[in-house]
Amino acid sequence: MKTVPLSAYPRTLAKRGGVKKLRSSGRVPAVIYGRQTKSQILEIKVNDLDTVLHQAHSENILFDLSVEGDGKNKRLALLKDVQHHPLNGEILHVDLHEVSEQEKVTVMVPVETEGEAAGVKTGGGVLEHVLFKLKVRALPKDLPEVIMVDVTALEIGQTIHLGDIKAPPGVELLGDKNVSVISVAAPITEAQEAAVLEAGATAATEVEMIKEKKEEGAPGAAPAGKPGEKAPAAAAKGAEKAPAAGKGAAAPAAAAAPAAGAEKKPAEKKK
Repeated sequence: MKTVPLSAYPRTLAKRGGVKKLRSSGRVPAVIYGRQTKSQILEIKVNDLDTVLHQAHSENILFDLSVEGDGKNKRLALLKDVQHHPLNGEILHVDLHEVSEQEKVTVMVPVETEGEAAGVKTGGGVLEHVLFKLKVRALPKDLPEVIMVDVTALEIGQTIHLGDIKAPPGVELLGDKNVSVISVAAPITEAQEAAVLEAGATAATEVEMIKEKKEEGAPGAAPAGKPGEKAPAAAAKGAEKAPAAGKGAAAPAAAAAPAAGAEKKPAEKKK
């Protein structure tokens, strides 16, 4: 992999407000770390980064980094991550991984195809890209920007596995050798397409039915009954008035007791 020259500067504004000022001045906050060096916060001109990213063939970029005021010589650094604004795509932050020329590193490399598969060209098959990235290990100078796979001889039903791919010189492909990377599938017939559409429609109907049942059985829902039927409500009201009626019945009995005593007193005076 060829190195790309890039200039960086030590960052002095590290707080949130300082980062906003940094971005408004046309620079991007960055950090560089490595196994043999301490992490260091940096700032990079956003125009320099935009130029490099637009010219790169893949996400794997090897920088020949020079930091202003740093006593070290140019440092070798891999681009590990670029954070973009979700709406306008503006670069927000950059992560760099410092590496050694004599140390092997492990990265994910994109896979691309070249040629037209025979099963697609003559049989109407469909080229299926199962894996879009492969994990590789190599020295920084041997890292490929992309791994090209020739699919010209691929017929319908055939698959290229990880073990079938020839790695570039000095590069080791990591992972299960039996994993499918690229294959050619048979074309879908009209009957199969109709079956897929019918299955999707059936699944949608079942979801709607389940949703309706859940809504009917939701807490607080009124119980089902015949139109105009008010018996449950009347019974509830009667149950609420029952205690009141009991109190009313006891009250007349208590009032009748003094009346009975009043009738006995005149009889005693006659004696």
